[in-house]
Amino acid sequence: MNKPKYLYKSEDCLRVYEFISEGPKGLIKKMVQYTYTGTENVYNLAFGDYNEETKTIDDFSITNNGDSIKVLATVASTVYAFTEKHPNAWIFATGSSNVRTRLYRMGITNNLEEIKADFDIYGLTVDDNIWEEFIIGEDYEAFLITKKKK
Repeated sequence: MNKPKYLYKSEDCLRVYEFISEGPKGLIKKMVQYTYTGTENVYNLAFGDYNEETKTIDDFSITNNGDSIKVLATVASTVYAFTEKHPNAWIFATGSSNVRTRLYRMGITNNLEEIKADFDIYGLTVDDNIWEEFIIGEDYEAFLITKKKK
């Protein structure tokens, strides 16, 4: 995505990414984690505030730090990094709530042409519970993305 992003750091396998959100609520540590699902080449994308006490991602917290576009662009940039290291990966993503899933759908919609240049993207339909190529205006429960084979 051709939008401002935060710098992040990661470990060698490029499965865990950390960055700092900066805004009126202060400096907030965020984390993106790709976890193998047990299905061949399928990884779950988890994202949220990092909870220092529990050492886990809190994907229910609402930061309201005024930088949601920059945060989502940073998360998207980790997809590029992760799939560069794991080119056969399929990434499963859904929001922790309907509102968050809708936010992700809007982010995909607003950047779909750019995304489709590098990735194939699918949505899980709400009513039929089937995967289909992402269609703007459709309501989806989850998303599946994989790097295009060149």
